[in-house]
Amino acid sequence: MRLITEFPLTALATLTALAVYFLAGALVGRARWKYHVKAPAVVGDPAFERAFRAQQNVLEWMPLFLPALWLFALGVSDGWAGTLGFLWSLARLGYIFAYAAAAEKRGPYFLAQLVVFVALWIGALIGILRVWIGG
Repeated sequence: MRLITEFPLTALATLTALAVYFLAGALVGRARWKYHVKAPAVVGDPAFERAFRAQQNVLEWMPLFLPALWLFALGVSDGWAGTLGFLWSLARLGYIFAYAAAAEKRGPYFLAQLVVFVALWIGALIGILRVWIGG
């Protein structure tokens, strides 16, 4: 309970990121049905494959994003962590829908989420170093 009361924006940003991942999975399920790609197959219609890769890419980034988000919140600021976390989720949403439309359209959204991740990671590192050096 303490983490939620002290870091409400980071907690909400975490739930938002999880909702984005859930949506990506739901879109894959819909694409499986629409393009008749039965599990466990992961190839078929190119539209299905784009939806699947977009979802997998979100999954691949979650173990990088979530620790960086929380370490940033703990070492720097809940407000900034929450803001950056929401921006990451928005970039990921853009990525999912751009990739579904055409793979070559995903680049700007990938870059946006990468910039947010780097900011979180650097901020987390600075927060950790500040505590380590200062105390």
